[in-house]
Amino acid sequence: MTNVHGESFDLPTPDGTADAYLAHPDDGAPHPGVLLYMDAFGLRPALEAMARRLAGHGYTVLVPNVFYRSGRTPLVELPEHINPAERPEIFATLMPIMQSFTPDMAVRDAGAYLDWLAASPLVADGPVGTAGYCMGGALAVRTAAAYPDRIAAAAAFHTGRLVTDTEDSPHRLLDRVTAELYFGHADQDQSMTAEQIAVLERTLDEVGARFRSELYEGAHHGYTQTDTAAYNAEAAERHWQALLDLLGRTL
Repeated sequence: MTNVHGESFDLPTPDGTADAYLAHPDDGAPHPGVLLYMDAFGLRPALEAMARRLAGHGYTVLVPNVFYRSGRTPLVELPEHINPAERPEIFATLMPIMQSFTPDMAVRDAGAYLDWLAASPLVADGPVGTAGYCMGGALAVRTAAAYPDRIAAAAAFHTGRLVTDTEDSPHRLLDRVTAELYFGHADQDQSMTAEQIAVLERTLDEVGARFRSELYEGAHHGYTQTDTAAYNAEAAERHWQALLDLLGRTL
């Protein structure tokens, strides 16, 4: 693992300014870029630590606050250990913010994030990878579909609602994706049932995608997030191996 530098900064977008976090090897050299998408709890120390860990493997990692239109992070006061069952007001605050964040906004923002990475001297030329957690996984898929020539790898971990009845459901966009894809499903996740996983995998097969879709047994929605009640150390380490393998193959 190399020494890593991490910093917060402001990133301009067509709709305003996103507060963001950047982690990269401390050598001043360009490294492959990774766009890391947050879960609903947002940009916080635990997510910054994940970005630094990934950067330690030789990547320049950008983590934007995707809810910047609603304010800078933290948008809601978070305890050191997040257990939504004990703190229902957290999701009560976040839910309207999540619902106001449309796929069109997400795709427009992704273009700004990718432009920023492409212009940065800390990022190597060529396509980048993207990975997302919980709702961030759907953002990773949407980004790979909207910018197929710019995304070489996309990973989604404990991501719900990849298969919905809506016309713009993430699984309906898969025919536009050229990136290699990885899905790490939590088997204790009501937002991504066995039936929905089957539809996702069938769609991936139909469009000829390069993908791996794996079930993490005994894991709950949020298993990678060290500061939440859902954290599962064994599943989280498995996710790191899968993510590093994917990025190593593609970037």
